[in-house]
Amino acid sequence: MKALDLSFWAVAAAFVFAFAMHATAQDQQTNRVIVVSLQDRKLALLEDGQVKKIYTVAVGKPSTPSPVGTFKIQRRVANPVYQHDGITVPPGPGNPVGTRWMGLSIPGYGIHGTNVPRSIGKASSHGCIRMAKADLEELYTLVAVGDTVALIGQRNEETAALFAPTPAIPQPVALAQTASAPEPAAAPKADGAASAALAAAGTH
Repeated sequence: MKALDLSFWAVAAAFVFAFAMHATAQDQQTNRVIVVSLQDRKLALLEDGQVKKIYTVAVGKPSTPSPVGTFKIQRRVANPVYQHDGITVPPGPGNPVGTRWMGLSIPGYGIHGTNVPRSIGKASSHGCIRMAKADLEELYTLVAVGDTVALIGQRNEETAALFAPTPAIPQPVALAQTASAPEPAAAPKADGAASAALAAAGTH
């Protein structure tokens, strides 16, 4: 009978310990928020109110703008299969959404990669937030389902402060020499070649 009592209390103690550890983990859970300034084409990851990372992104073009509002990450998929209008593209270099998909709580929209890396930093997507491959894969490891995503259309005081450019560090000025100043170097010639038009990615 004594052995049975000891076994019962051991199980009870283990349960209480596990519950206490879970409660402590919940109390210490990091509060993560992703802020995207559509006007600045920048994405910031904040943890407990502190900026952890800032990335350059592509946002929706004027004809297919990105939605504005506060959403949640609803799904995380590594190496997604792309499907749209009866077209299926397996994971790989040609996949229009790249190597990671973070679907938002607004259907059809998410944060993902691209097979057109030149589109990053531009208003060029069908509404989703596109990221460069390395940035996307890093962000994917830093966020979780349930994290908040705020898509902000017009720059405001908060986003202006958040995405303010780092001031340039003044360079030391060389002392003037007694000898005559050298002739200034010729300005580089502008590249006259027109950039190629972006290929249609067929995705947000």
